[in-house]
Amino acid sequence: MTRLTHLAVLTAASLLSAAPALGQETALNVAVALPGHDLTPWGMFMAADGVVKTVILGLALASVATWTVLVAKSLELKNRTHAQRAAFEAVDAARTLNEAAADERAARSPLMQAALAELALSSNALNDGEGLKERVASRFNRIEAALGRRMVRGTGALATIGATAPFVGLFGTVWGIMNSFIGIAASQTTNLAVVAPGIAEALLATAIGLVAAIPAVVIYNHFARQTAVYRALVGDTSAAILRLISRDLSRGVRG
Repeated sequence: MTRLTHLAVLTAASLLSAAPALGQETALNVAVALPGHDLTPWGMFMAADGVVKTVILGLALASVATWTVLVAKSLELKNRTHAQRAAFEAVDAARTLNEAAADERAARSPLMQAALAELALSSNALNDGEGLKERVASRFNRIEAALGRRMVRGTGALATIGATAPFVGLFGTVWGIMNSFIGIAASQTTNLAVVAPGIAEALLATAIGLVAAIPAVVIYNHFARQTAVYRALVGDTSAAILRLISRDLSRGVRG
């Protein structure tokens, strides 16, 4: 009995002495297993599921579209706002409609062209000043609406991207995590070194979704403010032209 007890004590001591070595070996195996997974964004994308890859590619294309709209729309808004401001300054400084029309900055404005066209069509009805101003104002309303629609063209895509990109990225994340849990069930292991790469690949979709959505929302709000400034300039120009027409009609009545 004493011999058996002594043998048991020796066996337990040998196991206890071997435990740190086993722990070191397990840690070494984990450390060796981790470099097998490329945890850079490109490496996670290449190792991702087909559905997750499709989601990430779609979000990347949406991000490219956002920055393309930013560049193209910024140039368009800058040029049109500059031209509209120059037209307003020319019209506001003129004393008569003919003087304003002689200025090249105002002559290029569709508002001035519409006013001159209506005056030509109403040449035999200039005595009805209120009717003339009403017809010119009607033309201006339609032109202002058309110019406003032209300025917001393309920005609707930014609103769509900003509203849907996070949810599209979340779909890719849910799909990837679902596949990771299926892999856990199949391998019958909960070792973090085994399941972490799949979860990281899934979370990459959400990150790309936020990268696509946040700039789209910021840029859309920026364009909304700039478009409001442009519309205000168009409204100021149309009001200035109507004032010139009213002055000319009053001078005609007095003459």
